[in-house]
Amino acid sequence: MTAPRPSTPRPSTPRPASIGLRPTSPPPTGSRTAWHLRANLPTAFWLLATFAVALGHRFVPEGGWLLVHMLLLGAVTNAILVWSAHFADALLHRPVTVASRRWQVARIALLNAGIVVVIAGVLTATWQVTAVGATGVGAAVAAHGAVLGLQSRRALPSRFTSTITYYVTACMLLPVGAALGALLSAGLDDRWHNRVVFAHVTLNLLGFVGLTVTGTLMTLWPTILRTKIADGAERAARRGLVVLLVSLSVLLVGALTGQRLIAGAGVLGYAAGLVTICVPLVAVARVKPPTSYAAWSVAAGVTWLLGSLLTLVVIAAIGPTWSDAAAHVGLVTSALVAGFAAQVLLGALSYLLPVVLGGGPGAVRATSAAMDRAAPIRLILINGGLALCVLPVPSLVRVLASMLVLVGFAFFVGCVVSILRLHRARSRAGTASPALVSATTPAERVAAAAAAPPPARRTGLVGVAIGALVLAVVAGVSLDPAALGIGKSAAGAVAATGETTTVQVEARDMRFFPDSVDVPVGNTLIIELTNVDTQVHDLALDTGATSGRLSPGATARIEAGVIGRTVDGWCTVIGHRQMGMVFTVNVVGADGQPLAEGDGAAEGGAASGTGDGMDGEMDHSTMPGGEAAASAADDLDFMRKPAADFRARDAALAPARADGGDPSSPATHAITLTVSETVTEVAPGVTQKLWTFGGTAPGPTLHGKIGDTFDVTLVNDGTIGHSIDFHAGALAPDQPMRTIAPGESLTYRFTATRAGIWMYHCSTMPMSAHIANGMFGAVIIDPEGLAPVDREYVLVQSEFYLGPQGGEVDTAKIAAETPDIVAFNGYANQYDVDPLTARVGERVRVWVLAAGPSRGTSFHVVGGQFDTVFLEGAYTLQPGTPSAVAGGGAQALGLTTAQGGFVELEFGEAGTYPFVSHSMVDAERGAHGLLKVTD
Repeated sequence: MTAPRPSTPRPSTPRPASIGLRPTSPPPTGSRTAWHLRANLPTAFWLLATFAVALGHRFVPEGGWLLVHMLLLGAVTNAILVWSAHFADALLHRPVTVASRRWQVARIALLNAGIVVVIAGVLTATWQVTAVGATGVGAAVAAHGAVLGLQSRRALPSRFTSTITYYVTACMLLPVGAALGALLSAGLDDRWHNRVVFAHVTLNLLGFVGLTVTGTLMTLWPTILRTKIADGAERAARRGLVVLLVSLSVLLVGALTGQRLIAGAGVLGYAAGLVTICVPLVAVARVKPPTSYAAWSVAAGVTWLLGSLLTLVVIAAIGPTWSDAAAHVGLVTSALVAGFAAQVLLGALSYLLPVVLGGGPGAVRATSAAMDRAAPIRLILINGGLALCVLPVPSLVRVLASMLVLVGFAFFVGCVVSILRLHRARSRAGTASPALVSATTPAERVAAAAAAPPPARRTGLVGVAIGALVLAVVAGVSLDPAALGIGKSAAGAVAATGETTTVQVEARDMRFFPDSVDVPVGNTLIIELTNVDTQVHDLALDTGATSGRLSPGATARIEAGVIGRTVDGWCTVIGHRQMGMVFTVNVVGADGQPLAEGDGAAEGGAASGTGDGMDGEMDHSTMPGGEAAASAADDLDFMRKPAADFRARDAALAPARADGGDPSSPATHAITLTVSETVTEVAPGVTQKLWTFGGTAPGPTLHGKIGDTFDVTLVNDGTIGHSIDFHAGALAPDQPMRTIAPGESLTYRFTATRAGIWMYHCSTMPMSAHIANGMFGAVIIDPEGLAPVDREYVLVQSEFYLGPQGGEVDTAKIAAETPDIVAFNGYANQYDVDPLTARVGERVRVWVLAAGPSRGTSFHVVGGQFDTVFLEGAYTLQPGTPSAVAGGGAQALGLTTAQGGFVELEFGEAGTYPFVSHSMVDAERGAHGLLKVTD
């Protein structure tokens, strides 16, 4: 972008490109600097928020979603609104007025208010709130684009008007992408979910961000390099925009119709448009190669974008179905977000911030040098770390590499703090003497010298960065050797034959087919495993070789090495091994007969007592070294008190209809149940990683009446397949109760036709493990004519079979039927600490459900008698009916697993009334609480 040139330029010297930011003597006031410092505060806030979430994303609800959206929707979108307006003013030679600044501030405020509301809606799973926020975001960006379009029409013709066209077009795409995001939050079935996600990403990342970046780089790139714009750049930009828009349209059609080849053609076309625009950019880089962090960061970002596009083309081409192709889009997410968007943003800001701070050529050189500090180590950490993250490396290597990437990005914050200090020092010097304003201060000279290390030091920085990456790989592999197949050798003492045996194995129906293979002694074994089931599986061998988790339809290749002994394998997903999902590699002689001990075969694997510690489930019951993890049951103390601020789960039953509608008319209840993995305290000092519906175990209680419709959207944000089964609905289970893979969703719609308290639970096998690990809840359908009461409570009894602290359920304990905890509403003895309450003479109704997975209950209130008992859809005791002749009463509500009902009683005097499961061993395991009655 060009600024007005002096009237007598030197024709022999090509002038660098400029976008109204070229450092000259500072303006008489600091208004421009002050404006940019204030206007970029939202960008700074969202960048810092992104860093904070990145550090603790495993402990933050929706951490992955927040990382992407705080960076793209927060930091990048704010930066686009600020800097595109600035560039447009410079290109169109438009004076900035107080009124235009006010309107710009209003748009930025609306944008950030919308972002906050969107985040609140997602975190609370309230799609209406998300939709309101998305509307605000879309309105702010659309208004920004409209303003730029009007300014362009009113301005005199400019050489770079096409850049403004890029901005306006990009701003018109984001509202559509935001609307698709709001639609996703409302819940879609799995057929549409992946399609809309792909379209959402296309419009927002490739459309809004991609068009803005490519339009800006036409002029910003030569400006960063301090050289002139290449001949033909404007023509390439105009042609490229047409190609990009046509390709985006094709991509959207392919995504929304589920046609992977059409979508792939759109991605390929977009890549071609990007190359068209980049040709003149590469030309200027050949004339004036990049030397600054800003230039290299921007170049790296565009390279990651192009690489991601080509990867998407390959995914679309080789994926057998749209669902399979869409499921692998996550492979390029980190590349697009961190590699492209973050690097372009920080690279551009590294150039722009020193310029807008101003202070004269010397000051700009000093602050630019400060922004370049440690450039080699930053670039290598970021790009080398990202390369490790997208490669098929062990998960621990990926974690360590991502930490190095974060360190590389965090340097930017330190550099910004440094240049702000320099700016403050210059401002103080400037107020002391105007002559100092155009001179370089000593601090700036020191900063410039420090930021431009000699070649030997630069080489040292490169070595440090490469060494850190190598150390991450070595540390990750040494701490988790099994992830690279470094376990007990399958070869034993036998010599390799040089022959290879390749077998195809399918995972389905909790079995491997075949579940054993015979391999000639000394042969190398390769297993090609395909998951043809509807849920996630894997195959781990006792050698440490593993397929990794496979989504439905995915295939992996396991190189088992030279076979000289029997090798055992199994699926490591919780409970799958116990269900019989095991695999055996048998070693045979040249004649195909099993080898006897001493015939050259080593002794068997884990099943024959190798002692390698690999015979437990790798993901929850053994430590990395193979040593069994201590059970959280070792820390159980039923007399221990929870923390002082502990509050029991609210057992009060919410009204069946809280919207103020006619209680006699049928209602529709729209609910989103998100499956998440949450570390939760289940007894004082005891935590488990539960699989939950809606973040709690038990899940939320649904309440309605006969004739009500329940429209439930199940979203799987877990790491394995899950499902849901509502006993309150009567319909064929094939579709609504099917298992969905991580990232998928389904809609389960049923109408309540019968009264009672009904269980809902995950029905994915092994069902006992899924229920025991927290995947259950209650649906209460009121009987017709149910009388109102003064207090109404819900108690769901379940068992916990404790794994290690913070770990998952112990499936061996489930099989042995030895629970560690039996609890009401998910926490042992919680109502002893925070009792239920009632008053003398009040009528109290208590709904009880025995969720299991394996034990029922005999619910009893000590000191109380029930005058009403409702069990499995019928009153067994009710005042004024033959069931209560001669003052009949009841002492316990007996329920077997998955049964439920309610009891009613009144209390004649104040006091504390314990309630228990009268299976006393269960009461002593935590199925105990108090009901405090006052006058």
